[in-house]
Amino acid sequence: MPYEAAYERIARELRDRIVSGQLKPGDRLPSLSQLKAEYGVSDTVIRNVMLILKTEGLTEGRAGSGVFVRDRD
Repeated sequence: MPYEAAYERIARELRDRIVSGQLKPGDRLPSLSQLKAEYGVSDTVIRNVMLILKTEGLTEGRAGSGVFVRDRD
């Protein structure tokens, strides 16, 4: 199996949760600190994950509120 960087693996896992409906439009993603603790990675890794999901149109940040799953309509 080819090497998969931590940020790629975490982005894939969160993407799968969004696509499968486990995380629905409007749901708030776990906070940066929660994701860091869950996956045992740095701020930089989680920020890269959030950037990937935002670039793919799956999430949106709301100032002071967090990161949420976007409606895909």
